[in-house]
Amino acid sequence: MRFIADLHIHSKYSRATSRDMSPEVICKWAQIKGIGVVGTGDFTHPGWLKELSEKLEPAGDGLFKLKKEYELNDVPESCRAEVSFILSSEISSIYRKNGRTRKVHSLILVPGFSDVARINLALSRIGNLNADGRPILGLDALDLLKIVKEASPSAIFIPAHAWTPHFSVFGAASGFNSLEECFENYAPHIKAIETGLSSDPPMNWRVSALDTINLISNSDAHSPAKMGREANIFDTDMSYNSIASAIETRQGFLGTIEFFPEEGKYHYDGHRACGVSLSPEETIQNNYLCPKCGRRVTVGVLHRVEKLADRPSGYKPHNATPYFPLIPLTELIACTLGLGVTSKAVEMEYHRLIVTFGNEFSILMDAPITRNTQRNWGLIGEAIRRMRSGNINVSSGYDGQYGKINIFNVGEREEIKRQATLF
Repeated sequence: MRFIADLHIHSKYSRATSRDMSPEVICKWAQIKGIGVVGTGDFTHPGWLKELSEKLEPAGDGLFKLKKEYELNDVPESCRAEVSFILSSEISSIYRKNGRTRKVHSLILVPGFSDVARINLALSRIGNLNADGRPILGLDALDLLKIVKEASPSAIFIPAHAWTPHFSVFGAASGFNSLEECFENYAPHIKAIETGLSSDPPMNWRVSALDTINLISNSDAHSPAKMGREANIFDTDMSYNSIASAIETRQGFLGTIEFFPEEGKYHYDGHRACGVSLSPEETIQNNYLCPKCGRRVTVGVLHRVEKLADRPSGYKPHNATPYFPLIPLTELIACTLGLGVTSKAVEMEYHRLIVTFGNEFSILMDAPITRNTQRNWGLIGEAIRRMRSGNINVSSGYDGQYGKINIFNVGEREEIKRQATLF
């Protein structure tokens, strides 16, 4: 069966995460978004693990579901669907290797609570798992991989947001130049990497060493509304083994749902404190220094890909998996209204659309937007049409600052509204 999976999120026990990230609210928002399988996140945290154990029950085949007594009754009828949970967690490794400090984040998926117990027991001997939902361990990523595989041979180990400058396997600030450099003889256990918000598959296709590695995408959400901003599309049985097999072999893996990478907050180089955004070429011309204050700029994902790439921009491998760049529905609505994403008017319009037309992914990907149906959608229909065709403008994010989407030029909103009224 076809379903969408977001395998990497965080719980309320992670730093800078919404208190709403509880199992019942996660389940509610998975339905609103159109997500069929969602990661639990943070299974290493004792408090979160206790809550998961109390509120989830086996759904069969290594997945779990929310117990009936915890289901929320305010999910719109148009969005109601079954949601399965997969046990997942992200771990931060900070350590010295080859003369440099390394900071690598890893995503782990496992099929059962017994696997979690064995992994947590081993990791609790190394660091404090109570401190944060995403624990920071002074542990080589290679050793973490060994521990995980020994405790749970069927676990899936995925380098998280693999290109992010400060905390990733390929990061410009603290990463490596190859998977082999990081994981040595255990590199063959790495079957997939998470591309992250600031890169997309075409950027990764430029690195031939990744041809045998599956490219997956997840939201890394810290709040319910951010779930599904990136995700994966599967066509498999609804089971842990089928999902794991699809990740490893690409059989049954239909592709990814992507941010426009320019919108990611580390796409370009720059120095946020000075408001300076730079292309890789400009960074090199400025000797990697901020032209305003003279401090070193944060080297972004595009620059890092350029450095490791051995293929030109636009290259596409023969076995490339499809991808679908989308803009979150609240951002599209905000563009049509000329308001902020968190405004009450945007929230009300979002609710109206999902009640009327179904979950967010069905609206963004499947809803028929034609001239004949345009009057039913209004300006949001034109925004969706432009997003699907890639007819948008994005000012690139840099140094922790998200990029900005621009769909309509000055005065264009009112002109389209006028034409729709005449039609």
